[in-house]
Amino acid sequence: RIMLAPLTRGRSDPAGLATPLMAEYYAQRASAGLLITEATAISREGHGWPNAPGIYTQEQVESWKQVTSAVHAKGGRIMLQLWHMGRVTHSANNGLQPVSASATTAPGEAHTYEGKQPYEQARPLETAEIPRLLADYAAAAANAREAGFDGVQLHAANGYLIDQFLRDGTNQRTDQYGGSIENRTRLLQEVTATLVDVLGKGRVAVRLSPNDGIQGVDDSDTYALFDHAAKVLNDLGIAFLEIRDPLPEGTFGSGLGPRRAGHLKTLFKGPLIDTADYTADSAIAALAAGHADGIAFGCPYIANPDLVERIAAGQPWASSNPAQWYSQGAEGYTDYPAFNG
Repeated sequence: RIMLAPLTRGRSDPAGLATPLMAEYYAQRASAGLLITEATAISREGHGWPNAPGIYTQEQVESWKQVTSAVHAKGGRIMLQLWHMGRVTHSANNGLQPVSASATTAPGEAHTYEGKQPYEQARPLETAEIPRLLADYAAAAANAREAGFDGVQLHAANGYLIDQFLRDGTNQRTDQYGGSIENRTRLLQEVTATLVDVLGKGRVAVRLSPNDGIQGVDDSDTYALFDHAAKVLNDLGIAFLEIRDPLPEGTFGSGLGPRRAGHLKTLFKGPLIDTADYTADSAIAALAAGHADGIAFGCPYIANPDLVERIAAGQPWASSNPAQWYSQGAEGYTDYPAFNG
């Protein structure tokens, strides 16, 4: 019931290849019940973070095999998180104009190899392009299977492409993918169903962020939107639903209100995993109250590769250095020791 939440760490090479350092990092954390990798681009179009990995070339597939082998050798299980960044990519990183639900521009600046640059206006994905997008997700899922992953998680949270389609603040479409809540959840449903077709229900999970409006995405009726999304995913029978569920005073983004996991668990009948701002005590309380079936830990896992063992033994947790979260090399990545050395 203890999982590693997906965390962008920026340790792949510029071609999006997984590295031996990444294999060491994930193997260090293999005692978790399940590891979910950092967000991994499904295509060049969706690849927009410096030194983030991809899963759309054969060379990338081969590079990931060292990671899955290292985790499996430690008795662990690992899912690949599938990522299309939508409007928060940048042409400086992939040579392409960003795409999104509509012609909008994200607030703030993009991280590029040349430093931070203002986001560019996205072009709307044409209705006729949706089948191509679904094919990109299908190919990424098949590539993940070839690379040895135990399954995939669809990144539909945090203001990226799927989230941009979900919310009426970024989706101004007039076709079957815009307007009503039913239409705006259509792409989520179609992509998830595509992944299920490739891998099977038991090997596909989804991440949603119903309790925040991160990276400039917002909605006029957030709770109704994600209630419907939970029902859509329940009908698809996926392996589990993970919720990014920060508190109003969250440490890495503030929530809109109280945690939503307990409510969504009444709508989504499969396993539900909650994440954001949990301690060992609050995680145990959430499970005891029936608000979640497991807890994914993000930031705590950066400095505590042995988090499972620390929780079991009641040991204190180390703190990480945020300046090293996205830096290159082993510092702040694989050099955090276990509690017992």
